[in-house]
Amino acid sequence: MADSAWVPNLAAAAPTATVVPRHRAAVRVTHWIIAICFLALLVSGGEIVVSHPRFYWGESGNVNTPPLFQLPIPASRAIVPTGYGYVLPDQNGWSRSLHFQAAWAVVLAGLLYGVFGLWTRHFRNNLFPAGADLRWVKLQVVIANHVHFRPPGDDEARSYNVLQRLAYSGVVFLLFPLMIWTGLAMSPAVVSVFPGIVTVLGGHQSARTIHFFCTLSLVLFLLIHVVMVGLAGFRNRMRAMITGHAESSKEQA
Repeated sequence: MADSAWVPNLAAAAPTATVVPRHRAAVRVTHWIIAICFLALLVSGGEIVVSHPRFYWGESGNVNTPPLFQLPIPASRAIVPTGYGYVLPDQNGWSRSLHFQAAWAVVLAGLLYGVFGLWTRHFRNNLFPAGADLRWVKLQVVIANHVHFRPPGDDEARSYNVLQRLAYSGVVFLLFPLMIWTGLAMSPAVVSVFPGIVTVLGGHQSARTIHFFCTLSLVLFLLIHVVMVGLAGFRNRMRAMITGHAESSKEQA
């Protein structure tokens, strides 16, 4: 009998998807609460800015004060000089109420996330980059993968790479605390009890200006975050943040 040709077992070599744990319940719940509240803050904050799209530095600022800079948009108040011959509808009432309510929801969710992160060492294990991760050679590889939009490796189905850790740590421990700080510094009730929180920033108007730039930074982060989630596999990443599990492909021998 003639020797038969060897036929590879394609079924055995095919990759199979394995479900791996990704995010705990506390991370998922606080993530979605903060995401929804941030959108509410963005919309309501935009309406508040429209009422006076001029920014100052120091303690006081008004229509008779030269602004530090001015947004090229019309205002919802006729007394604000914008260069436009019309004013927008005034939505300052509901927008301020929604802004304050959403802000306190973010504070409470952030406190819950902070307690969870410290108690379970989530920050240490998943957010803080290790010393080896910060080596320039490893950073170059990760940056090159992102620049060329290469799909993430299998290990990233279980953890964050160094760029993600740096970005998330910056948002969690710098931008969001600064947003909350500057927001409280614009509250007369809070400042009357703790005047130092606005004094160290240079005044109420300085706090408002810093608050605005923090918002722009968070919006930029959000846009990049959504794009990278889409490139890395939108369905799998969304599944991980909803169910807590992600698919990890493995080759069978």
